[in-house]
Amino acid sequence: MATNYQDFLSKIKEQIPEVDPTEVEAILQSDDPSAVVVDVREQQEWDESHIPGAKHVPRGYLEQRIGRAAPDLDQRVILYCQSGNRSAIAAKTLIDELGYTNVESMNGGITLWKQRNFPITIPFQYSDAQRIRYSRHMLLPEVGPGGQQRLLESKVLLLGAGGLGAPVALYLAAAGVGKIGIVDDDVVDASNLQRQVIHSTETIGEPKVESAKRTIEKLNPDVDVVTYNTRINADNIMEIIEGYDVIVDGVDNFPTRYLLNDATVRLQIPVVSASILAFDGQLTVFKPYEGPCYRCLYPVPPPAELAPSCGENGVLGVLPGTMGLLQATEVLKLILGIGEPLVGRLMLYDALAEEFTNLKIRRDPNCPICSREPDEISEDELGVFPDYEAFCGGVVTG
Repeated sequence: MATNYQDFLSKIKEQIPEVDPTEVEAILQSDDPSAVVVDVREQQEWDESHIPGAKHVPRGYLEQRIGRAAPDLDQRVILYCQSGNRSAIAAKTLIDELGYTNVESMNGGITLWKQRNFPITIPFQYSDAQRIRYSRHMLLPEVGPGGQQRLLESKVLLLGAGGLGAPVALYLAAAGVGKIGIVDDDVVDASNLQRQVIHSTETIGEPKVESAKRTIEKLNPDVDVVTYNTRINADNIMEIIEGYDVIVDGVDNFPTRYLLNDATVRLQIPVVSASILAFDGQLTVFKPYEGPCYRCLYPVPPPAELAPSCGENGVLGVLPGTMGLLQATEVLKLILGIGEPLVGRLMLYDALAEEFTNLKIRRDPNCPICSREPDEISEDELGVFPDYEAFCGGVVTG
């Protein structure tokens, strides 16, 4: 049987061109877009170490997933494994069965690569419990172990632990976002429980940040929850938001949103912003200098009679869940660098009609904030914010 396998392998290697690790290293160093290097080993082998810049397509999923790593059949594809045997067999499969025209196998595999002292990547080491918890993420080529590591190392700040913040917090925690900050100065009220699903009857009267923290810690002990039992204002905003990768806007008033906008543009932190009222919601992503900011969309706040609060007008209990989950989705896309975040687009949701509408929104070249470079917005200027309450007339968004 061994002789038959060796004969089989020898015949394949006679047909499949091989490339030396030195040439592969030069290709990766040059960042040549015309060539793609693919590791066909199993997940456990990849997790132990792999070649920087390579894409991972396990041999067992080759036919199913190679199109994502190498969509062009004429593109140069270099496969490698541990010693060069499995990659040669995989190369023959790509040529004979899938129609690829320019496939090579790396001679000696990663074993020879290491002997040449070329660089390797040793991925984040997951515990057995983490591998089970995040297994469905790891199955997704767009996420995988590397993406899950980015989530575990990410820091997201939630402004508000209410209707929107509740589902966002739960799903970001479940996804494995490593640090979640929560800002809220309110306490849990019985009227909150119709929609603020992170709280419970037992926590009525407790600070929302503490109630939310306990729920998150029970859901996922990997998450570090930082609480700010306060309200964002001009005196504390810079200290609180600095260092976070993404901010989730779940605040209920215009003054805080204008304040948040000006500070996040200065620090270049993306904001996933949503608002809800009655049966309607809207959502967008403000990514400084890649799309419009909040002031571009709303140069001046609407009059109070056109923007009643949820306390005045009411809200369908499931609506914050719908919009909050969409916010959480946008956060994950930003952290993972996948998909098309809602930058430069405003999504409107009508729950009664079950309709989504996307509107294009553009940067205002005369915007008083994002028309300037960050370093042109001085620290002194940010340290003394305008009187946002007077600017907005105390208007709330619900």
